[in-house]
Amino acid sequence: MNSETDPIPWVRALRASHDRLAGIAGSLDADGLRKRSYAKEWSVAQVLSHLGSQAEIFSLWLDAGLTGGDPPGQEAYGPIWDVWNARSPEEQASRSVNANANLIARIEALSDAELASIRLAMFGRTLDAAGLLRMRLSEHAVHSWDVAVTFDPAARVAPDAVGLLIDGLPPMMGWIGKKAADPALIAVTTPATTGPARSYTLDTGGVTLTPGPADAAASATLELTDEALLRLVYGRVDESALASGEVRLSGVTLAGLQAVFPGF
Repeated sequence: MNSETDPIPWVRALRASHDRLAGIAGSLDADGLRKRSYAKEWSVAQVLSHLGSQAEIFSLWLDAGLTGGDPPGQEAYGPIWDVWNARSPEEQASRSVNANANLIARIEALSDAELASIRLAMFGRTLDAAGLLRMRLSEHAVHSWDVAVTFDPAARVAPDAVGLLIDGLPPMMGWIGKKAADPALIAVTTPATTGPARSYTLDTGGVTLTPGPADAAASATLELTDEALLRLVYGRVDESALASGEVRLSGVTLAGLQAVFPGF
C-alpha cells in the first residue's frame, strides 16, 4: 500500500509534527507568544490558536468519517473559533498543545479496520483516511513552520511532511492558485532531496502543475527544493529564498509567482 492510500505514514508524520511544535510552544515566553509569525496577520499565539480550534473541528470531521455521516456545516465552526479567539495568548498556546495532543492520540488509537472504514464527502470528493489526514498534515506542518521560522530563519518544513505532501500539489492548483495577469509556461525542477528528482510544467495562466518533462513551449525556468516548492504554493517563499540560492529562476519574477500563489 502506498502513501496515497495508506494512512499509517500520515499518522506518524502528524505525531512528529505535533511533537515538534509542542516543543517550540513550550519554550516560549509572553513576548514570544505575542511576536508576529510568518503568517503576517497572526501572532505566534494566534497561529497556535488556529491549530487548536482546527483540531476540534477535525475531530468533528473524523466523527463523520467514522460514522458515514455528513461533516458539520459552517454554523458549527463559528462558536469554536469564538471561544479560542477570546482566550489569552498563554491560554491559546497551552490549550492548543492539549487539543492537538488529544487529537493525535485519538487517531493513533484507531484500529486498522476503523481507519479503513473512514469515508468523508468534502469539497466535492470522498476522502479516505489518508486523504483526510493529508488535509490535517498540510495545515499543521506549514503552520508549524510559520511559528518555527519566526525564531529561526533557517527553519524548514519537516522533511517527513514534505515527502508526503509534495506529490499532492498538482491537484491543488485549481483552488489554491490565482491566474496570472501575464501567463507563462515554466519548467520546474527539484533535486533529489526528500525523494527522487522531479520535473513539472507550471502554467500560470490556467494555474496547473503537470508532472513530467517540461513542455517544449516553456519560456521560463524555476529550480528549487521540494520544500521550497511546497512553501511557494502555500505563499511562503520570499526574497530570502533567492538570496540563499534555494530558489533560482529565469524568465519569471518572484513577485509574479507570489501573485499566483498569495497564500492563505
